[in-house]
Amino acid sequence: MALPAVIANLLMTAFHNVDTFWIGRSLGAESLAAVTGAVFWVWLAISVGEMVSIGLDALAARRHGERRPQDAARSVADGFLLALLLGGVIAVAAPFVLAQLFDLLGTSGNVSRIGRDYLGTYFLGMPLIFGFFAVDAAFRARGDTRTPLWILAVTTVCGLVLDPLLIRGLGPFPALGVRGAALATLVPRGLACVAGVMILRRRGMLLWGSPRWPVLATIVRVGAPAAATGVVFSFIYVLLTRITTQFGTPALAALGLGFRMESVVYVASVGMGAALAAIVGQSLGAGDAPRAARAGWISTGIVSAVGLAMAVVSLFFADQFAGLFSDDPAVIAEAAKYLRISAFSQLFLGAEVVLESAMAGAGWTFVPMVLSTSITALRLPVGAWAATHWGTTGLWWTISITAAARGVLMALLWASGRWRKSVV
Repeated sequence: MALPAVIANLLMTAFHNVDTFWIGRSLGAESLAAVTGAVFWVWLAISVGEMVSIGLDALAARRHGERRPQDAARSVADGFLLALLLGGVIAVAAPFVLAQLFDLLGTSGNVSRIGRDYLGTYFLGMPLIFGFFAVDAAFRARGDTRTPLWILAVTTVCGLVLDPLLIRGLGPFPALGVRGAALATLVPRGLACVAGVMILRRRGMLLWGSPRWPVLATIVRVGAPAAATGVVFSFIYVLLTRITTQFGTPALAALGLGFRMESVVYVASVGMGAALAAIVGQSLGAGDAPRAARAGWISTGIVSAVGLAMAVVSLFFADQFAGLFSDDPAVIAEAAKYLRISAFSQLFLGAEVVLESAMAGAGWTFVPMVLSTSITALRLPVGAWAATHWGTTGLWWTISITAAARGVLMALLWASGRWRKSVV
């Protein structure tokens, strides 16, 4: 069940890495820095959509575990409508706040202008992006991770073809720069959302009806703490960007390239965690908590092995990886330094992601959210202090150590077993 979800997320990582390659090689360091800054706001918006995904996954999985498929299908419809509504609010509000978003980042005038072009285009597609989150959660809750994989595989190929065409322009396609990069992401996601809804309807896994307010409230109650973690995490990175920009555009571009390497472990863990959340929800619905506990530890071991492999790559091949995405010597040197330092945190990143997902699948999200967010918030005072004393080296180590601490914390919370008592 987990393997298709992991492969699906790795496909998305491959697409984003190719996207970064075309941006860095075709448009330069300023565009790379602009998209890096914009991505932190994208993360914040995505966290709102994940509230629906997490809440719906836990709720529908529990209904399937209780042998109530009709109720699960109605819950999917409720979650999908909520996702479209939230995405629509962001799409409508975004044009009015773009300038203020980049003022908060503290980026230079040209970087901010490029970033507004990217982010303004990206936010227009939020309803369909959020809609696919609900679609994906519906399949996962049923234990089906293969169908979303096939949907993503086909649409990701579409995105890989569109990326250079829309960024650089070819034949009838105009050169749209960073706007083209955003569109190359949005078009495949929109197609995936529409295709997923059609398949769910055909299989009887989506039943339309009047919105049920108690169900919507449950989705929000279960998903909101985890979403709040993502929102706070993203906003902390916005403020960290202000610290980073004092070291120039290469440092901000390097931060973005560092995330691309870390994203391999992260998305593999997200895929594993998504499948694990469904297993935990179904197991608790069937009254089999020991099965849920075993699944959590096994999943942690698998993603930790992936983290070890990527830590080795980050440590010994940092310069080569950075050189794939930029030919700017300053960007390459700074990105390589980030990657070598972040190798430490990659050993713990998988545990953090999969076990937080597992506890979300159990419907126990508030305590992990508060504790994880508290550790992440330490990055601001500690990072500012460390940057003053040791420059970007101090800032990168702050990010790495706090990431590792979150992984250890999630393992301790899972071992405590308090998630077993959660009611959904």
